[in-house]
Amino acid sequence: MNLNDTIVAISTPAGSGAIAVIRMSGAGCVPFLESRFSSRSGKSPVVPGRVMLGYISEGDEVIDEVLVTWFKGPHSYTGDDVAEISCHGSVYIQNRLLQVAIASGIRLAEPGEFTFRAFMNGRMDLAQAEGVADLIASATGYQHRFALKQMRGGISGKLKELRGKLVNFASLLELELDFSQEDVEFADRGELISLLETIASELQRLSDTFRQGNALKQGIPVTIAGRPNSGKSTLLNALLQEERAIVSEIPGTTRDAIEDTLVISGIPFRFIDTAGLRAEPEIIEAMGIEKTWEKISQAAIILYVFDTSESTIDAVKEELAELSLKMKEVMSEEELAGKKVIIVGNKIDRLMEFPHHFRDCMELEVVFISAKRHENMQLLTDALLHNTDTSLLQEELVITSLRHYEALQAALKAISDAHTAMIHNLPADLVATDIRETLYHIGLITGEISTDELLGNIFGRFCIGK
Repeated sequence: MNLNDTIVAISTPAGSGAIAVIRMSGAGCVPFLESRFSSRSGKSPVVPGRVMLGYISEGDEVIDEVLVTWFKGPHSYTGDDVAEISCHGSVYIQNRLLQVAIASGIRLAEPGEFTFRAFMNGRMDLAQAEGVADLIASATGYQHRFALKQMRGGISGKLKELRGKLVNFASLLELELDFSQEDVEFADRGELISLLETIASELQRLSDTFRQGNALKQGIPVTIAGRPNSGKSTLLNALLQEERAIVSEIPGTTRDAIEDTLVISGIPFRFIDTAGLRAEPEIIEAMGIEKTWEKISQAAIILYVFDTSESTIDAVKEELAELSLKMKEVMSEEELAGKKVIIVGNKIDRLMEFPHHFRDCMELEVVFISAKRHENMQLLTDALLHNTDTSLLQEELVITSLRHYEALQAALKAISDAHTAMIHNLPADLVATDIRETLYHIGLITGEISTDELLGNIFGRFCIGK
Protein backbone atom coordinates (compact mmCIF):
# COMPACT_ATOMS: atom_id res chain seq x y z
CA MET A 1 0.00 0.00 0.00
CA ASN A 2 1.70 3.19 -1.24
CA LEU A 3 0.58 5.96 1.11
CA ASN A 4 1.37 8.60 -1.52
CA ASP A 5 -1.23 7.28 -3.97
CA THR A 6 -4.74 8.65 -4.16
CA ILE A 7 -7.17 5.76 -3.73
CA VAL A 8 -10.83 5.24 -4.56
CA ALA A 9 -13.48 2.64 -3.70
CA ILE A 10 -17.20 2.12 -3.51
CA SER A 11 -17.93 2.26 0.23
CA THR A 12 -21.54 1.09 0.11
CA PRO A 13 -22.60 -2.56 -0.35
CA ALA A 14 -22.36 -4.09 -3.81
CA GLY A 15 -25.38 -3.86 -6.08
CA SER A 16 -27.93 -1.20 -6.93
CA GLY A 17 -29.76 0.92 -4.38
CA ALA A 18 -31.15 4.37 -3.77
CA ILE A 19 -27.68 5.88 -3.36
CA ALA A 20 -24.05 4.79 -3.37
CA VAL A 21 -20.97 6.43 -1.88
CA ILE A 22 -17.66 6.66 -3.72
CA ARG A 23 -14.81 7.47 -1.35
CA MET A 24 -11.39 8.88 -2.24
CA SER A 25 -8.36 9.65 -0.13
CA GLY A 26 -5.09 11.34 -1.03
CA ALA A 27 -3.64 14.46 -2.57
CA GLY A 28 -5.41 13.82 -5.88
CA CYS A 29 -8.92 14.32 -4.45
CA VAL A 30 -9.12 18.09 -5.00
CA PRO A 31 -7.60 18.08 -8.52
CA PHE A 32 -10.12 15.39 -9.49
CA LEU A 33 -13.07 17.38 -8.15
CA GLU A 34 -11.84 20.60 -9.71
CA SER A 35 -11.66 18.93 -13.13
CA ARG A 36 -14.76 16.72 -12.97
CA PHE A 37 -17.26 18.39 -10.61
CA SER A 38 -19.36 21.49 -11.20
CA SER A 39 -22.09 22.93 -9.01
CA ARG A 40 -25.58 23.41 -10.39
CA SER A 41 -24.84 27.11 -10.79
CA GLY A 42 -21.72 26.45 -12.84
CA LYS A 43 -18.04 25.86 -12.15
CA SER A 44 -17.09 26.55 -8.53
CA PRO A 45 -14.31 25.42 -6.20
CA VAL A 46 -15.14 22.72 -3.67
CA VAL A 47 -15.21 23.96 -0.08
CA PRO A 48 -13.94 21.78 2.82
CA GLY A 49 -16.59 20.66 5.28
CA ARG A 50 -19.49 21.66 3.04
CA VAL A 51 -21.86 19.35 1.13
CA MET A 52 -22.22 20.57 -2.45
CA LEU A 53 -24.83 19.58 -5.04
CA GLY A 54 -23.68 19.36 -8.64
CA TYR A 55 -22.62 17.12 -11.49
CA ILE A 56 -19.73 14.76 -12.21
CA SER A 57 -18.87 14.89 -15.91
CA GLU A 58 -16.49 13.28 -18.35
CA GLY A 59 -15.88 15.77 -21.11
CA ASP A 60 -19.28 17.03 -22.21
CA GLU A 61 -21.10 14.00 -20.81
CA VAL A 62 -22.81 14.36 -17.43
CA ILE A 63 -22.51 11.05 -15.59
CA ASP A 64 -24.73 11.85 -12.60
CA GLU A 65 -26.08 14.51 -10.30
CA VAL A 66 -24.23 14.02 -7.01
CA LEU A 67 -23.52 15.36 -3.55
CA VAL A 68 -19.82 15.97 -2.87
CA THR A 69 -18.16 16.41 0.51
CA TRP A 70 -14.50 17.29 0.87
CA PHE A 71 -12.72 16.71 4.20
CA LYS A 72 -9.42 18.55 4.17
CA GLY A 73 -6.57 16.67 5.83
CA PRO A 74 -5.64 16.20 8.59
CA HIS A 75 -9.25 16.73 9.68
CA SER A 76 -10.58 13.61 7.98
CA TYR A 77 -11.03 9.90 8.60
CA THR A 78 -7.69 8.96 7.05
CA GLY A 79 -5.76 12.10 7.97
CA ASP A 80 -5.30 12.90 4.25
CA ASP A 81 -7.66 14.80 1.97
CA VAL A 82 -10.86 12.73 1.67
CA ALA A 83 -13.71 13.21 -0.81
CA GLU A 84 -17.01 11.39 -0.67
CA ILE A 85 -19.33 11.40 -3.68
CA SER A 86 -22.94 10.38 -3.03
CA CYS A 87 -24.42 9.29 -6.35
CA HIS A 88 -27.51 7.42 -7.47
CA GLY A 89 -27.18 3.72 -6.73
CA SER A 90 -27.13 2.43 -10.29
CA VAL A 91 -24.37 -0.13 -10.77
CA TYR A 92 -23.63 1.50 -14.12
CA ILE A 93 -23.17 4.94 -12.50
CA GLN A 94 -20.95 3.51 -9.76
CA ASN A 95 -18.70 1.78 -12.28
CA ARG A 96 -18.54 4.83 -14.54
CA LEU A 97 -17.42 7.03 -11.63
CA LEU A 98 -14.73 4.47 -10.74
CA GLN A 99 -13.57 4.38 -14.36
CA VAL A 100 -13.37 8.18 -14.52
CA ALA A 101 -11.36 8.26 -11.28
CA ILE A 102 -8.95 5.57 -12.48
CA ALA A 103 -8.53 7.38 -15.81
CA SER A 104 -7.48 10.42 -13.74
CA GLY A 105 -4.60 8.49 -12.15
CA ILE A 106 -6.39 7.36 -9.00
CA ARG A 107 -6.05 3.67 -8.13
CA LEU A 108 -8.52 1.23 -6.56
CA ALA A 109 -8.14 0.86 -2.80
CA GLU A 110 -7.08 -2.39 -1.16
CA PRO A 111 -9.29 -3.94 1.57
CA GLY A 112 -9.05 -1.81 4.72
CA GLU A 113 -6.73 0.74 3.11
CA PHE A 114 -8.68 3.80 4.28
CA THR A 115 -8.50 2.62 7.89
CA PHE A 116 -4.87 1.58 7.38
CA ARG A 117 -4.07 5.17 6.40
CA ALA A 118 -5.93 6.41 9.47
CA PHE A 119 -3.69 4.17 11.58
CA MET A 120 -0.47 5.18 9.81
CA ASN A 121 -1.39 8.87 10.11
CA GLY A 122 -2.05 8.57 13.84
CA ARG A 123 -5.81 9.09 13.62
CA MET A 124 -6.36 5.86 15.55
CA ASP A 125 -4.29 3.07 17.02
CA LEU A 126 -4.40 -0.60 16.02
CA ALA A 127 -6.94 -1.68 18.64
CA GLN A 128 -9.25 1.15 17.58
CA ALA A 129 -8.87 0.13 13.94
CA GLU A 130 -9.92 -3.42 14.83
CA GLY A 131 -12.87 -1.89 16.67
CA VAL A 132 -13.94 -0.29 13.38
CA ALA A 133 -14.05 -3.71 11.69
CA ASP A 134 -15.97 -5.19 14.63
CA LEU A 135 -18.43 -2.29 14.57
CA ILE A 136 -19.17 -2.88 10.88
CA ALA A 137 -19.66 -6.60 11.56
CA SER A 138 -21.79 -6.13 14.71
CA ALA A 139 -25.18 -7.83 14.51
CA THR A 140 -26.41 -7.41 18.11
CA GLY A 141 -26.61 -4.61 20.62
CA TYR A 142 -23.88 -6.13 22.79
CA GLN A 143 -21.50 -6.60 19.85
CA HIS A 144 -22.15 -2.99 18.86
CA ARG A 145 -21.49 -1.79 22.40
CA PHE A 146 -18.18 -3.63 22.78
CA ALA A 147 -16.97 -2.59 19.31
CA LEU A 148 -17.92 1.06 19.81
CA LYS A 149 -16.03 1.27 23.09
CA GLN A 150 -12.98 -0.30 21.48
CA MET A 151 -13.19 2.01 18.48
CA ARG A 152 -13.44 5.04 20.79
CA GLY A 153 -10.26 4.00 22.57
CA GLY A 154 -11.52 2.46 25.81
CA ILE A 155 -9.13 -0.51 25.80
CA SER A 156 -6.33 1.52 24.23
CA GLY A 157 -6.60 4.23 26.88
CA LYS A 158 -6.29 1.75 29.74
CA LEU A 159 -3.33 -0.08 28.15
CA LYS A 160 -1.53 3.16 27.31
CA GLU A 161 -2.01 4.32 30.90
CA LEU A 162 -0.49 1.10 32.29
CA ARG A 163 2.26 1.08 29.68
CA GLY A 164 3.15 4.69 30.46
CA LYS A 165 3.59 3.94 34.17
CA LEU A 166 5.79 0.96 33.37
CA VAL A 167 7.87 2.94 30.84
CA ASN A 168 8.78 5.46 33.57
CA PHE A 169 10.25 2.78 35.80
CA ALA A 170 11.82 0.95 32.89
CA SER A 171 13.70 4.11 31.95
CA LEU A 172 15.04 4.39 35.50
CA LEU A 173 16.24 0.77 35.37
CA GLU A 174 17.91 1.41 32.02
CA LEU A 175 19.59 4.45 33.57
CA GLU A 176 20.95 2.28 36.35
CA LEU A 177 22.49 -0.02 33.73
CA ASP A 178 24.26 3.00 32.23
CA PHE A 179 25.75 3.70 35.66
CA SER A 180 26.34 0.08 36.63
CA GLN A 181 29.91 0.86 37.72
CA GLU A 182 28.65 3.46 40.21
CA ASP A 183 26.44 1.01 42.17
CA VAL A 184 23.46 3.42 42.36
CA GLU A 185 19.70 2.84 42.32
CA PHE A 186 17.34 5.27 40.63
CA ALA A 187 14.23 3.06 40.78
CA ASP A 188 12.65 2.39 44.18
CA ARG A 189 12.36 -1.42 44.39
CA GLY A 190 9.36 -1.35 46.70
CA GLU A 191 7.43 0.99 44.43
CA LEU A 192 8.33 -1.06 41.38
CA ILE A 193 7.11 -4.31 42.99
CA SER A 194 3.84 -2.59 43.94
CA LEU A 195 3.47 -1.22 40.40
CA LEU A 196 4.13 -4.62 38.83
CA GLU A 197 1.44 -6.16 41.04
CA THR A 198 -1.06 -3.43 40.16
CA ILE A 199 -0.42 -3.72 36.41
CA ALA A 200 -0.56 -7.53 36.55
CA SER A 201 -3.92 -7.29 38.33
CA GLU A 202 -5.30 -4.93 35.69
CA LEU A 203 -4.02 -7.06 32.81
CA GLN A 204 -5.45 -10.21 34.42
CA ARG A 205 -8.84 -8.54 34.86
CA LEU A 206 -8.89 -7.64 31.17
CA SER A 207 -7.71 -11.11 30.16
CA ASP A 208 -10.45 -12.75 32.24
CA THR A 209 -13.13 -11.03 30.15
CA PHE A 210 -12.00 -12.75 26.95
CA ARG A 211 -13.78 -16.10 27.20
CA GLN A 212 -17.23 -14.57 27.59
CA GLY A 213 -16.43 -11.51 25.49
CA ASN A 214 -15.34 -13.66 22.56
CA ALA A 215 -18.44 -15.84 22.98
CA LEU A 216 -20.70 -12.78 22.85
CA LYS A 217 -18.86 -11.64 19.74
CA GLN A 218 -18.81 -14.99 17.90
CA GLY A 219 -21.95 -16.48 19.45
CA ILE A 220 -22.20 -18.52 22.67
CA PRO A 221 -21.51 -22.13 21.55
CA VAL A 222 -24.41 -24.47 22.31
CA THR A 223 -23.94 -28.13 21.37
CA ILE A 224 -27.05 -30.25 20.77
CA ALA A 225 -26.17 -33.82 21.80
CA GLY A 226 -27.97 -37.06 22.54
CA ARG A 227 -28.73 -40.53 21.24
CA PRO A 228 -29.50 -41.08 17.53
CA ASN A 229 -33.07 -40.24 16.50
CA SER A 230 -33.79 -38.26 19.67
CA GLY A 231 -34.77 -35.23 17.57
CA LYS A 232 -31.58 -33.15 17.64
CA SER A 233 -31.81 -32.02 14.02
CA THR A 234 -35.51 -31.28 14.39
CA LEU A 235 -34.66 -29.18 17.43
CA LEU A 236 -32.05 -27.20 15.49
CA ASN A 237 -34.59 -26.54 12.73
CA ALA A 238 -37.21 -25.48 15.30
CA LEU A 239 -34.82 -23.06 16.99
CA LEU A 240 -33.74 -21.50 13.69
CA GLN A 241 -37.27 -21.72 12.23
CA GLU A 242 -35.92 -23.09 8.98
CA GLU A 243 -35.01 -26.49 7.52
CA ARG A 244 -31.30 -26.20 8.25
CA ALA A 245 -30.61 -29.88 8.99
CA ILE A 246 -31.88 -33.04 7.28
CA VAL A 247 -34.44 -34.87 9.42
CA SER A 248 -35.05 -38.61 9.06
CA GLU A 249 -36.50 -41.47 11.09
CA ILE A 250 -33.36 -43.43 10.21
CA PRO A 251 -30.90 -43.30 13.17
CA GLY A 252 -27.45 -41.86 12.46
CA THR A 253 -28.52 -39.49 9.67
CA THR A 254 -26.35 -36.65 10.99
CA ARG A 255 -22.70 -37.48 10.29
CA ASP A 256 -21.09 -34.03 10.61
CA ALA A 257 -21.60 -30.97 12.81
CA ILE A 258 -24.08 -28.41 11.46
CA GLU A 259 -23.81 -24.87 12.86
CA ASP A 260 -25.91 -21.73 12.71
CA THR A 261 -26.43 -18.65 14.85
CA LEU A 262 -29.59 -17.28 16.46
CA VAL A 263 -29.92 -14.04 18.43
CA ILE A 264 -32.09 -14.40 21.55
CA SER A 265 -32.84 -11.22 23.52
CA GLY A 266 -29.82 -9.54 21.98
CA ILE A 267 -27.42 -12.39 22.80
CA PRO A 268 -26.04 -14.49 19.90
CA PHE A 269 -26.11 -18.27 20.38
CA ARG A 270 -24.20 -20.54 17.99
CA PHE A 271 -26.10 -23.84 17.85
CA ILE A 272 -24.26 -26.98 16.75
CA ASP A 273 -26.20 -30.11 15.76
CA THR A 274 -24.03 -33.22 16.15
CA ALA A 275 -23.98 -36.92 15.34
CA GLY A 276 -25.91 -39.13 17.78
CA LEU A 277 -23.93 -40.78 20.59
CA ARG A 278 -24.13 -44.56 20.60
CA ALA A 279 -21.94 -47.61 21.04
CA GLU A 280 -20.53 -49.58 18.11
CA PRO A 281 -21.27 -47.12 15.27
CA GLU A 282 -20.14 -47.85 11.72
CA ILE A 283 -16.91 -46.18 10.51
CA ILE A 284 -18.31 -42.95 9.02
CA GLU A 285 -20.70 -42.45 11.93
CA ALA A 286 -17.82 -43.00 14.38
CA MET A 287 -15.98 -40.11 12.75
CA GLY A 288 -19.08 -37.97 13.29
CA ILE A 289 -19.24 -38.99 16.96
CA GLU A 290 -15.59 -38.02 17.38
CA LYS A 291 -16.53 -34.59 16.00
CA THR A 292 -19.44 -34.51 18.48
CA TRP A 293 -17.08 -34.80 21.45
CA GLU A 294 -14.91 -32.07 19.98
CA LYS A 295 -17.95 -29.76 19.82
CA ILE A 296 -19.05 -30.72 23.33
CA SER A 297 -15.58 -29.74 24.58
CA GLN A 298 -15.93 -26.33 22.92
CA ALA A 299 -19.50 -25.67 24.09
CA ALA A 300 -20.51 -23.30 26.87
CA ILE A 301 -23.94 -24.97 27.08
CA ILE A 302 -24.90 -28.55 26.21
CA LEU A 303 -28.48 -29.37 25.27
CA TYR A 304 -28.76 -33.10 25.94
CA VAL A 305 -31.82 -34.37 24.06
CA PHE A 306 -33.70 -37.60 24.82
CA ASP A 307 -36.90 -39.11 23.44
CA THR A 308 -39.55 -39.01 26.18
CA SER A 309 -41.75 -41.48 24.30
CA GLU A 310 -39.17 -44.28 24.27
CA SER A 311 -36.82 -43.58 27.22
CA THR A 312 -37.08 -44.68 30.83
CA ILE A 313 -35.78 -42.72 33.80
CA ASP A 314 -33.06 -45.29 34.41
CA ALA A 315 -31.96 -45.20 30.77
CA VAL A 316 -31.72 -41.39 30.76
CA LYS A 317 -29.77 -41.40 34.03
CA GLU A 318 -27.40 -43.98 32.58
CA GLU A 319 -26.91 -41.82 29.46
CA LEU A 320 -26.15 -38.77 31.62
CA ALA A 321 -23.69 -40.73 33.74
CA GLU A 322 -21.90 -41.88 30.58
CA LEU A 323 -21.90 -38.29 29.31
CA SER A 324 -20.39 -37.00 32.55
CA LEU A 325 -17.74 -39.73 32.65
CA LYS A 326 -16.76 -39.22 29.01
CA MET A 327 -16.57 -35.44 29.45
CA LYS A 328 -14.11 -35.91 32.32
CA GLU A 329 -12.03 -38.23 30.15
CA VAL A 330 -11.77 -36.00 27.08
CA MET A 331 -11.77 -32.54 28.66
CA SER A 332 -9.44 -30.62 30.91
CA GLU A 333 -10.61 -29.03 34.16
CA GLU A 334 -10.51 -25.65 32.42
CA GLU A 335 -12.84 -26.91 29.66
CA LEU A 336 -15.22 -28.41 32.24
CA ALA A 337 -15.32 -25.25 34.37
CA GLY A 338 -18.52 -23.30 33.92
CA LYS A 339 -19.98 -25.69 31.33
CA LYS A 340 -23.77 -25.88 31.67
CA VAL A 341 -25.98 -28.88 30.78
CA ILE A 342 -29.71 -28.56 30.06
CA ILE A 343 -31.72 -31.77 29.66
CA VAL A 344 -34.26 -31.56 26.84
CA GLY A 345 -37.08 -34.10 26.90
CA ASN A 346 -38.31 -34.16 23.31
CA LYS A 347 -41.34 -35.65 21.51
CA ILE A 348 -43.89 -34.92 24.24
CA ASP A 349 -46.47 -34.82 21.42
CA ARG A 350 -46.32 -38.64 21.44
CA LEU A 351 -47.30 -38.88 25.13
CA MET A 352 -50.77 -39.15 26.64
CA GLU A 353 -49.80 -37.06 29.70
CA PHE A 354 -47.01 -34.69 30.75
CA PRO A 355 -43.87 -36.62 31.93
CA HIS A 356 -43.57 -35.14 35.45
CA HIS A 357 -41.85 -38.29 36.68
CA PHE A 358 -38.75 -37.45 34.62
CA ARG A 359 -38.41 -33.96 36.09
CA ASP A 360 -38.81 -35.16 39.68
CA CYS A 361 -35.89 -37.57 39.32
CA MET A 362 -33.39 -35.28 37.57
CA GLU A 363 -30.75 -33.23 39.33
CA LEU A 364 -30.11 -31.09 36.25
CA GLU A 365 -32.52 -28.60 34.70
CA VAL A 366 -35.05 -30.31 32.45
CA VAL A 367 -37.20 -28.75 29.72
CA PHE A 368 -39.90 -30.76 27.95
CA ILE A 369 -40.68 -29.86 24.35
CA SER A 370 -41.98 -31.07 21.04
CA ALA A 371 -39.48 -29.84 18.49
CA LYS A 372 -41.67 -31.20 15.69
CA ARG A 373 -44.69 -29.12 16.79
CA HIS A 374 -42.60 -26.23 18.24
CA GLU A 375 -44.20 -26.73 21.66
CA ASN A 376 -42.53 -25.12 24.74
CA MET A 377 -39.73 -23.62 22.66
CA GLN A 378 -40.02 -20.43 24.70
CA LEU A 379 -39.25 -22.45 27.85
CA LEU A 380 -36.08 -23.70 26.18
CA THR A 381 -34.90 -20.25 25.09
CA ASP A 382 -35.64 -18.96 28.60
CA ALA A 383 -33.47 -21.76 30.01
CA LEU A 384 -30.65 -20.81 27.61
CA LEU A 385 -30.78 -17.18 28.76
CA HIS A 386 -30.96 -18.27 32.40
CA ASN A 387 -27.81 -20.37 31.97
CA THR A 388 -25.86 -17.58 30.25
CA ASP A 389 -23.57 -15.49 32.42
CA THR A 390 -24.39 -11.87 31.55
CA SER A 391 -22.35 -10.25 34.33
CA LEU A 392 -19.72 -9.26 31.78
CA LEU A 393 -22.25 -7.04 30.01
CA GLN A 394 -21.85 -4.52 32.82
CA GLU A 395 -18.08 -4.31 32.37
CA GLU A 396 -16.72 -1.13 30.83
CA LEU A 397 -13.78 -2.84 29.10
CA VAL A 398 -14.12 -6.27 27.48
CA ILE A 399 -11.58 -8.20 25.42
CA THR A 400 -13.18 -9.90 22.40
CA SER A 401 -10.11 -10.43 20.17
CA LEU A 402 -8.00 -13.58 20.34
CA ARG A 403 -4.99 -11.52 19.25
CA HIS A 404 -5.44 -9.19 22.21
CA TYR A 405 -5.92 -12.11 24.60
CA GLU A 406 -2.74 -13.85 23.47
CA ALA A 407 -0.76 -10.61 23.80
CA LEU A 408 -2.15 -10.09 27.32
CA GLN A 409 -1.21 -13.64 28.31
CA ALA A 410 2.35 -13.08 27.05
CA ALA A 411 2.53 -9.74 28.90
CA LEU A 412 1.32 -11.39 32.11
CA LYS A 413 4.02 -14.07 31.81
CA ALA A 414 6.72 -11.42 31.33
CA ILE A 415 5.49 -9.23 34.18
CA SER A 416 5.33 -12.27 36.46
CA ASP A 417 8.97 -13.03 35.62
CA ALA A 418 9.89 -9.40 36.37
CA HIS A 419 8.08 -9.57 39.70
CA THR A 420 9.85 -12.82 40.62
CA ALA A 421 13.20 -11.28 39.70
CA MET A 422 12.48 -8.26 41.93
CA ILE A 423 11.39 -10.41 44.87
CA HIS A 424 14.61 -12.45 44.65
CA ASN A 425 16.72 -9.31 44.23
CA LEU A 426 18.10 -10.39 40.84
CA PRO A 427 20.29 -7.99 38.79
CA ALA A 428 18.60 -4.96 37.22
CA ASP A 429 19.44 -6.08 33.67
CA LEU A 430 17.30 -9.23 34.09
CA VAL A 431 14.41 -7.19 35.48
CA ALA A 432 14.76 -4.68 32.64
CA THR A 433 14.63 -7.49 30.06
CA ASP A 434 11.35 -8.82 31.48
CA ILE A 435 9.85 -5.32 31.62
CA ARG A 436 10.86 -4.66 28.02
CA GLU A 437 9.12 -7.92 27.09
CA THR A 438 5.98 -6.78 28.92
CA LEU A 439 6.02 -3.42 27.14
CA TYR A 440 6.49 -5.17 23.80
CA HIS A 441 3.40 -7.37 24.16
CA ILE A 442 1.20 -4.51 25.40
CA GLY A 443 2.45 -2.43 22.48
CA LEU A 444 1.41 -5.17 20.04
CA ILE A 445 -2.23 -4.58 20.99
CA THR A 446 -2.25 -0.84 20.38
CA GLY A 447 0.14 -0.94 17.42
CA GLU A 448 3.00 0.88 19.12
CA ILE A 449 4.86 -2.29 18.14
CA SER A 450 3.84 -3.69 14.75
CA THR A 451 5.08 -5.71 11.79
CA ASP A 452 4.07 -5.79 8.13
CA GLU A 453 2.71 -9.31 8.58
CA LEU A 454 0.58 -8.27 11.57
CA LEU A 455 -0.83 -5.24 9.76
CA GLY A 456 -1.49 -7.29 6.63
CA ASN A 457 -3.43 -9.89 8.60
CA ILE A 458 -5.55 -7.29 10.37
CA PHE A 459 -6.38 -4.89 7.54
CA GLY A 460 -6.72 -7.68 4.97
CA ARG A 461 -9.93 -8.75 6.73
CA PHE A 462 -11.57 -5.35 6.24
CA CYS A 463 -14.08 -4.71 3.47
CA ILE A 464 -13.00 -2.64 0.47
CA GLY A 465 -13.97 1.01 0.96
CA LYS A 466 -13.24 1.01 4.69
